[in-house]
Amino acid sequence: MSKSGWYAHFREPVPVPKGEPLITLRDAGAYVTRLSKTQYDGVGWQNAMYALIQAAEHGGPVEFARLGMMQALYPKGEQTYNRDRKDSHRGRRKLARDR
Repeated sequence: MSKSGWYAHFREPVPVPKGEPLITLRDAGAYVTRLSKTQYDGVGWQNAMYALIQAAEHGGPVEFARLGMMQALYPKGEQTYNRDRKDSHRGRRKLARDR
């Protein structure tokens, strides 16, 4: 029997830096509400809480809530474009149709 609402389970538990992993939407919601106000006001946590509410109360995808939690817990650094890493098209083999 599938649980729904705040008792819905994540497909894989969400690991947290300190403490037990988050298994249900309710666990994740409780974790977010225990954050300090300065942390909670961050964009990542606001997005995570929005995804949790959508999944729990409006039948949204639970996996989106998990992804929101993962992004808030483990944010990436600032994304910048690195021109040196761009692969050039030179030296690549041509397809038979392009010969």
